[in-house]
Amino acid sequence: MSASVNTVDRDRLARALDSANMPSLVAVLYQLTGDHVWLEAPYLPTRSRGMDDNDAGGFAPEVAQTIRAAALAAISEWANGTPPAIPSPSNGQLVEMISAAVGESVPPEFASMIAEDMGFVAADAQAVTASALSVIVIGAGVSGMLAAIKLREAGIDHVVLEKNSDVGGGWFENTYPGAGVDTPSHLYSYSFAPRSWSTHFGKRDEVWQYLSDVATDHDLRDRIRFDTEVSTSVYDAERQRWTVTTTSGEVLTADVVITATGQLNRPKVPPIPGLDAFRGPIFHTAEWPEGLDLTGKRVAIIGTGASAMQVLPAIASTVEHATVFQRSPQWVASSDVYFAPIDDDVSYLMETVPLYRLWYRARLAWNFNDRVHPSLQVDPEWENPARSVNAINDAHRRVFTRYLENALEGRPDLIEKSLPDYPPFGKRMLLDNGWFAALRRDNVTLVAEGVASIGADTVRGQKGTEVEVDVVILATGFETHKLLTPIDVRGRSGRSIRDGWGPEDAHAHLGITVPDFPNLFLTCGPGTVLGHGGSYITIAECQVRYIVDVLKLMSDNRIGAVECKPEVEEDYVRRHDEAHSRMIWTHPGMDNWYRNDAGRVVSTLPWRIVDYWEMTHSADMGDFLVEEAREASSV
Repeated sequence: MSASVNTVDRDRLARALDSANMPSLVAVLYQLTGDHVWLEAPYLPTRSRGMDDNDAGGFAPEVAQTIRAAALAAISEWANGTPPAIPSPSNGQLVEMISAAVGESVPPEFASMIAEDMGFVAADAQAVTASALSVIVIGAGVSGMLAAIKLREAGIDHVVLEKNSDVGGGWFENTYPGAGVDTPSHLYSYSFAPRSWSTHFGKRDEVWQYLSDVATDHDLRDRIRFDTEVSTSVYDAERQRWTVTTTSGEVLTADVVITATGQLNRPKVPPIPGLDAFRGPIFHTAEWPEGLDLTGKRVAIIGTGASAMQVLPAIASTVEHATVFQRSPQWVASSDVYFAPIDDDVSYLMETVPLYRLWYRARLAWNFNDRVHPSLQVDPEWENPARSVNAINDAHRRVFTRYLENALEGRPDLIEKSLPDYPPFGKRMLLDNGWFAALRRDNVTLVAEGVASIGADTVRGQKGTEVEVDVVILATGFETHKLLTPIDVRGRSGRSIRDGWGPEDAHAHLGITVPDFPNLFLTCGPGTVLGHGGSYITIAECQVRYIVDVLKLMSDNRIGAVECKPEVEEDYVRRHDEAHSRMIWTHPGMDNWYRNDAGRVVSTLPWRIVDYWEMTHSADMGDFLVEEAREASSV
């Protein structure tokens, strides 16, 4: 990290430091000065509560002032040309620093991942020389854009096929009111592409703008064919090539196909009797009608998952009445910064002092990623398995219950309907974005019933509650288990991948490669969605790094085809399922979109992110059946 001399306005910096996250500042101060006193009492922050930012760090005012004054001096010296005392911390130093910053012990195996994410250790170079490989990437969302960026850096010829008219995937498609991330903005970013975010939890328009800006900065649109949807992808074993056909009949060929179609891209519409009978607007949240005006309308929202929780607070003040039909309630957590904008002082600090931004992001990564993972393991000796899976999980339950009861104080009817009877984290935790406040409104009714039928102007619950409505909003989720649908993907044997997976039982080694499908690589594949929290972009970076590493080895060694060995995938799937059998998502007391009708968890990652990072950090060609290249080719 370096700075141009005299680039920092000392008075401006002093004002910005008044708004700094103190635990992050402590780590910066130690790295700049090398003085170990900053990692000792009284300068050790307290532990963050839940998902809070802990900006004050638990410091007494005089201690906080001492830290700010020292930081002002150290940052000013750095800006005037003094290099950091510890430019690239050792693994031991990193563990000590992050542990101090988060107020608890971080396991030593996190050091390598943190060092690479923060740029203290350069990622392995993946450039190839004179590659003859050609690649088709299907999808230009988060993963597809990342693949295109890294393929270009590696010098590998490629084209991206995208069904929409611009980049962004789900962030392009989902325009419903209130849409946004439930992962902090600074964490929901590519590690190599920071942004000066306006809010701690970005709304849809800013998230899409971020992705659009990344596409522009990396000239991605020149390599993307928009409004191009893939119909089939068929492998030719003799030619060691894939033939991809679009819905318009265009045919393309390439050596390698990378799918980046995601798991939350095909709306799920349940077969509710009477769907076609409704006379007013009825639509899925992912297909929100442009220009829709809900002013004065009677609206039914079917579902209480993440989308519903975002939609209701956004429309509650506009509609005449909103009725929410709930099959089962969700656990909701608070956040001290959910509604707070990121002020100019914080943005100035992040832009002026890169180390501050890096440490702030590193703290977010710990608090929102793997920190909670150990508490999601089932304790077979636990005495209260119906309400929680272990003692820590039960403590989480008490905290979330208190928050719910306080938010709905005076409304015992809402408390009864809203309090889940399954363990916390059994479904993805949701952040309160005004949900409880919206439920308390006089023009909002929560019906604790699934929907039995829809009439011409009514919605009827399974217990008989019937309401007249003008608009029906289906917040019913996505076809998460039907991966790659509706694309017909056929491998070496000519068999469709759906024949091997069945309707909802996808499996793949590392969630990336599948036997019988040479040179096919999946992103956001089975078992790689994050259920315990965190940013999927981190997983996407792991997957794309692994894929490009395989392609580099193929190019450098004139390999024409790689195919995951069946026994390798079988072993991985066995370990995947065994890990899930010991985790909360197999709890019998609830349904979630992570597991299929047979009870197998299909979508979520059972391991910590750091474990998956290690698994995918470099490719082992011993996992593949390898064929020498027969002929050179291009897209």
